[in-house]
Amino acid sequence: MNYALIKHLHITAAVLSILFFVLRAYWSVAGSARLQGRFVKIAPHVIDTVLLVCGVILASMIGADQPWILAKIVGLILYIGVGTIAIKRGKTPGTRAIAAIIAVLIFFYIVGVAISHNPLSWFA
Repeated sequence: MNYALIKHLHITAAVLSILFFVLRAYWSVAGSARLQGRFVKIAPHVIDTVLLVCGVILASMIGADQPWILAKIVGLILYIGVGTIAIKRGKTPGTRAIAAIIAVLIFFYIVGVAISHNPLSWFA
């Protein structure tokens, strides 16, 4: 497989994922009915599946035993958990808004890890 192509697809999916997350989080906080649309319910799963599959392929190409890849995986698990609070599980708009901000910060931590290849992310 072509590493550059897979990496480009991974980055594109990551950008689409965070943009769509921010939009859905906004709709969740605002109580918008748009959050219930068919496309809005399906698209994030498709985008995130592409993102994850490309990530697994890239990790297998470069060797998954890198500490920074483990940091990305841990960050991803935290991002998903906090993201579900922001979109679905938060009981109040305020809780969902705070969770959305935290999820975006976690996402940017993951981006920093990917760029620096260091678990310290932007702090390296």
